[in-house]
Amino acid sequence: MKARRRILQITSYPPPRAGWGVRVQFLKRHLEENGHQCVVLNIGRSRMIPSDEYETVLGSWDYVRKVWRYARAGFLTHVHVNGQSPKGFVLAITAELLNLLCGRRCILTFHAGLDQAYFPRPRAPLLRPMFWVLFAVPRRIICNSEAVKSKIVEYGVRPDRIVPIAAFSRQYLQFERATLGDELETFYARFPDMLFCYLSLREGFYADVLIEGFARLAETHPDVGLVLCGASGHREQRVWDDFAGRIARHHLDPRICIVDDLDHDQFLTALSRSAIYVRTPTSDGVSSSVLEALSLGVPVVAADNGTRPASVITYPAKDAVSLAETIDRVLSSRAEFTAAILRPVVPDTLSDEARVLTA
Repeated sequence: MKARRRILQITSYPPPRAGWGVRVQFLKRHLEENGHQCVVLNIGRSRMIPSDEYETVLGSWDYVRKVWRYARAGFLTHVHVNGQSPKGFVLAITAELLNLLCGRRCILTFHAGLDQAYFPRPRAPLLRPMFWVLFAVPRRIICNSEAVKSKIVEYGVRPDRIVPIAAFSRQYLQFERATLGDELETFYARFPDMLFCYLSLREGFYADVLIEGFARLAETHPDVGLVLCGASGHREQRVWDDFAGRIARHHLDPRICIVDDLDHDQFLTALSRSAIYVRTPTSDGVSSSVLEALSLGVPVVAADNGTRPASVITYPAKDAVSLAETIDRVLSSRAEFTAAILRPVVPDTLSDEARVLTA
């Protein structure tokens, strides 16, 4: 019988349903179904909300204490980080070193794509020593693609230690159609053509470009609405103030529905009922939600980051005029764009990742 492993995931975790937290939610379920023990130490937005799904983190010392406790108990630490936050680097390296003190080298997953605030090397020369430590300690490094792997190698990491595994798996597409609640159902009924977008109100999601582009589109398309998922969650105040001011200035309140969070069934239900999925950041690499939309046969208009899948229609991330024109073009020939979608081949990457963790 295969040995039962004990794994500590250090990561953000739903709620809200966003980023790599969704990946870990699927991975945790997969590991447990295969007889392994998987504990999540939640360092995301919901980290102080008690849940049976994860361990809370109430502060810096609580974080250190809990990582040390699980490391001493023999758990393999699986650390999750991206190239966007120095605070995230500190948390990740702290966990790596605590695991090392207990005689065990951890697994690191480095998320997202090639266009991040501090990654790859030329973006942040002063942080190269920190990245060197981040990548030197783990036994294995998981990343999203061969392209990201090649940039990690530039920090002096041996290629054989890096395992590219796409952050998308066939399990993501398993869902049951769900009701969306009175407000959202009413909104969908009002507009024949719905744009759907996951938007975090922080730098890098270009909320200003999205609103300016939608304002131009709304002038000539009275039948188009915009659903924004995630925008009412954690947000940067300056970005929120600018975002709200643009909506008010263009009188777009009746045309926009903002929902805080949707569970997996609701998210894919809303996505499948939309005319276009709009994706605005460039730091996300391929993006799971983009692959979900394509798999459901929904056209995707996304900011160009050099790694979008085939049949995604791209626009320059900071160009609101181009965004409006691109959406207009897709709406005008939606049947043709839908027919041209190359639905991605979706393997079982959760099993691939589980094999790395339980080897």
